[in-house]
Order: sequence, then structure tokens, then C-alpha cells
Amino acid sequence: MGFVTGMLAGMLRRNIDPTLLLAELDIDLADAASRVPLDRYATLYNLVIRELGDEGFGLFSTPMGRGSFEFLCRGMLGAPTLADGLDRARRFLAIVLPDLSVSVNRGDDRAELHIREAAPLTASPNDPARVFAFEWLLRLLHSLSCWLVGRGLALDSVDFPFAPPAHADDYALVYTARSSFIEGPQLTARFNATLLDLPIRRDEAALSSFLEGAPGRISMLYRRDRNTVIRVRDLIRDALPASLTQDEAADRLHMSPRTLHRRLEEEGASFRGIKEALRRDMALARLTKTRQPISRVAADLGYADTSAFYRAFTGWTGMSPERYRKHLSITTPNTGSTQP
Repeated sequence: MGFVTGMLAGMLRRNIDPTLLLAELDIDLADAASRVPLDRYATLYNLVIRELGDEGFGLFSTPMGRGSFEFLCRGMLGAPTLADGLDRARRFLAIVLPDLSVSVNRGDDRAELHIREAAPLTASPNDPARVFAFEWLLRLLHSLSCWLVGRGLALDSVDFPFAPPAHADDYALVYTARSSFIEGPQLTARFNATLLDLPIRRDEAALSSFLEGAPGRISMLYRRDRNTVIRVRDLIRDALPASLTQDEAADRLHMSPRTLHRRLEEEGASFRGIKEALRRDMALARLTKTRQPISRVAADLGYADTSAFYRAFTGWTGMSPERYRKHLSITTPNTGSTQP
């Protein structure tokens, strides 16, 4: 839900009420534990842009005019390699998005994509508007690069220039499990330098089809929570309350543990990270929507004892399960269920 909150920050800055848009898509911001389906997220993406007339979501000093995404795609399309395409993207974004600068530095083995503030976007470095600005531009450039070369491109690690947001666990699914949070004005994403030599494989016909539903459609492409990751997540969930091991998951997927580890790594994830993200989502949902005893929630999620669940939950949210429920009862009364 954190990605939705950030997307709406520009509307709120302009005193535009997003309630009708959210109701139309059946999105409830108060239900922090829920996940918004990709198709609804992409639709909201386009609706916010249409409402604001700004493909930068109202987050920047200069609006990005409608059609900016299309011209970014067209500019990169004619490049011979990804390196050339990203350089074209850098130059185009310097014109339409002067608040953030993009650069790529290449070494012998590794390359780095930098996204840097020209000046502070917000007074607080952890303002949801600033957080989403960096999240969005990295997602845009990464997904578009994947589409242009016709394959997923793994990010080895990303340094985000803000404190971990409430939805930080989801970064393992959207970006990479190797996400860190630092102070400063710059995001750094690292990847294998040889990826820059990949040829651009898409043509004009493919672009015409791709632009249907754009730019929101970009959010539906090359997510880290697809393919092997989503299959592993489903296996872990279906096995609960038993705690599935990586070797057991590999056996059920008819592959060796080493192959499973490699495939998850290629998708920027790890077995442990997937398990923890799933347990977190389910725990938040249970505490939000039911009045089940904490001990039962812990047992259903496969924790050997309640104290282990308490430690994990405090690590996720910064508060105990009881305090979390109390906080919900104050901020969103009457949302809980009395179902056992």
C-alpha cells in the first residue's frame, strides 16, 4: 500500500481528494496489510496522471507533460544497445525532469545507475512524495530497459536515499532483496556491466502495442514477484503452518536446491526473504481483519513459539502485535472482525 500512498502524494499536495479514484478501484488505504492487484495499480497510475495532467504525479517543480513516456520510449527504441538507450534516456529526462538527474557509470565488471536530486525534493528526506519519486523513476528505467532488450535484468543491489519505509519488505519483490537505505541525495543501483551491451530488440510495431495502457502498464512488467518467486511464495503459503525448507521447495519444483537458489538470485530474491515477506503480509492481514489470539496467529504462520513471532513482528513494524492492534483501533475503528 506504500506505493499507492506515494503515488497519491502529489494529488494531496494540490488539495485534490483521491477518494473517488480509490473507491472506483476498490482500494482502501486504511487496510495497510492488503496488496493492490497489478491491473488496478496500473489503472490508478493512469488515472492519477490524467487527473493531474502530469506524468510525474505532481511530485516535481516542473510537470512532465502528457506524452513524455511515449517520447522516452521512442528515443530509446532506436538505440543499438542498452548503454546507448540509457544515455538517450538520461538526456531526455534532463529536459522534462530537471529535478532528478540520471547517469550510468561503467566499470570492468559492474555498472551503476545513479538517480540524484538537483535540489531537495521535500523538506524531509523520508516524505512519501520523495520516497515514491525515487521508487518510480528506478522502476520506470529498469522495467523499460527490460522490455527493450526482451529479458529480465537483475539488479545486484540498490542503495535508496531514505530510511526504510513501512513497505520496505516489498522491495525484495519489486527491486532486489539486497536493498539498503542510506542518507544523501542519490540512489545507486548496481548490476552486471555486460548487460549494457545487450542489443535493443523491440521495433516500432512492438512499441505501438506496448503503448496501449501506458504509462501505467510499465508497472505490470518484469516484477520480481513473478516466475520462480511467486511459485515459491505459493508453496510456502500452502504448506503453512508447517515451515517449508528451501530443499523441500526445490524438490516440489523438480529442481535442485542450487538451481532454485540461482533462479531466485537471478530474480533478485532469496528463499528466506520470500518467507519473511509472506509471513509479514499474512500477520498484518490477520491482525487487521480478525480478533484471533496472537498465539494462534503465530502458530498458523509456522512459528515454533509465540516469542519468536513477537520478535519478528517488532522487527517488521517497530511495535508489538498488541500495540499494532491498539493503534489500528484508534486510527480505523470498526474495521476489525470478530470472526475467530
